Amino acid sequence: MKKALLVVDVQNDFCEGGSLAVPGASEIIPFINTLMEKGNYDEIILTQDWHPANHKSFAVNNNRNVGETIIMNGIPQFMWPDHCVQGTHGAEFHKDLDVSKATKIIQKGVNPEIDSYSAFQDNNHFVKTGLEDYLKYHDIQIVEIVGLALDYCVKYTCLDAMEAGFVPMLHFQGTRAVNVKPESAKNTIYDLLEHHVTIIG
Repeated sequence: MKKALLVVDVQNDFCEGGSLAVPGASEIIPFINTLMEKGNYDEIILTQDWHPANHKSFAVNNNRNVGETIIMNGIPQFMWPDHCVQGTHGAEFHKDLDVSKATKIIQKGVNPEIDSYSAFQDNNHFVKTGLEDYLKYHDIQIVEIVGLALDYCVKYTCLDAMEAGFVPMLHFQGTRAVNVKPESAKNTIYDLLEHHVTIIG
């Protein structure tokens, strides 16, 4: 069975010092680099949050406070600080991440009107990123997943991988949670297991 490694959003704004820093984010980078070096993957795909400056998920663009939730295009949208704005340092991959082995980069969240947690499609499930087609074109069956953040982009990427017919496997050592709520990480793991996502310890 062909397998791919999917590295989700290991970008400066999600790492220490970034505008939406995930606790312990940079700790996972050596582990991810080792996987890329020794994992014998058929494809290594990096995803990149790539928001326009006027993105509606940014609290400032809605005159809201970070942490509030609004209804946007018919679904709840958490209000985030500005992050991963196209062309900025914050949107770049972390300098310690070995990007040299990547076979594909998928950019998401480019539509200012709708967020895109999943690497496969936007939150409304209207527009796909091209990842599913790319994986199927290359006959990938197993998708191993690492990156940031466990309780948002990684979670929905895992669930959509399952929905698209792949075998998703999450490396627990290769992810960290933003933990907007204290139990987010634990609840995410339970949710993924209930949806038959394999967790690799």
